[in-house]
Amino acid sequence: MKAAYAKAMEALYLVCVTIAGLCIVAMTTVIPWGVFTRYVLNSASSWPEPLAVLLVIIFTFFAGATCYRANVHIAVGMVVDAMPPAPQRLAYQTRDALMALLSVFMVIWGVRLVEATWYNSVAEFPWLSVGVSYLPIPIGGLVTLLFVIEQVWIGPPGPESFIHREPISAD
Repeated sequence: MKAAYAKAMEALYLVCVTIAGLCIVAMTTVIPWGVFTRYVLNSASSWPEPLAVLLVIIFTFFAGATCYRANVHIAVGMVVDAMPPAPQRLAYQTRDALMALLSVFMVIWGVRLVEATWYNSVAEFPWLSVGVSYLPIPIGGLVTLLFVIEQVWIGPPGPESFIHREPISAD
């Protein structure tokens, strides 16, 4: 059961990294287009900036979840690393409990936010529901919660995980 869950979390991690990467690529395409139309064509497009904001929202919640799983999130590890094993274990358990609490909060209140704004539309994209633009909040919270469960139940990803692979050399 643990092996299947770890394998599923590895697949979910790759999906989240892919989504985050595609958002970065799209943002780096959209923003220069907005600059080009404003300063070169002297006719600013109205859609690049709001699209970039939507992409950064998606990026933030999916990349944040992957950073937690890879243990590369913002943390001050110097103090925890200097602790003896028992307090160190307590610090990690506290971290995981707080992350689980935050994730549950994001799921519950994120769903409520999506429901409350579902029938409103984004001004620049009248076909897009505001609720859809807020979906990354509860989805990111759920993904983070799944990664917290993995951390507590199984432990950090092993050395065979994609997280620990070396980049491919250009040589």
